[in-house]
Amino acid sequence: MLNSSSIALELATLAQTQSLGVYLGQTLDTGTVLLLEGDLGSGKTTLVQAIGAGLGITEAIVSPTFALVQEYPEGRVPLYHFDLYRLSSPEVEELHPELYWEGLEVPLGIVAIEWPMRLVEQPQSFIQIALTHSEQGRKVVISGSDSASSSLIEGLRNFQFAD
Repeated sequence: MLNSSSIALELATLAQTQSLGVYLGQTLDTGTVLLLEGDLGSGKTTLVQAIGAGLGITEAIVSPTFALVQEYPEGRVPLYHFDLYRLSSPEVEELHPELYWEGLEVPLGIVAIEWPMRLVEQPQSFIQIALTHSEQGRKVVISGSDSASSSLIEGLRNFQFAD
């Protein structure tokens, strides 16, 4: 069920998914945590790559499946990309992802976490992005509970996606 703090988008093309990611990269604030949910191949890493482009990151963004976390410090704000797919909850706990979203040992940035259901604890504030395959391409549901996510969602209601 959608409420005022959520939006569902149909993205028919790869360009539309990339357009959404670039928009997110250009508008998200430092300290934003993105919890990315979806099956394998649903577009989570593609979206993070486009977020990086929107942040001005020129380094190739790759899935951190085997590195577990990739750090991209050179954009408008740092991007930290976690892929927890291959990890158990105790292994995730050993990564201390909270150090990234709290900015305790690294500069505060945007934290994108794939497979967030493996987190032992979630951040207090986050934006949830659920990607699924649909007849039209991809369906993306973005939700959150704080004022930053509400502002983002309002902006997306009027956003024109690339074709």
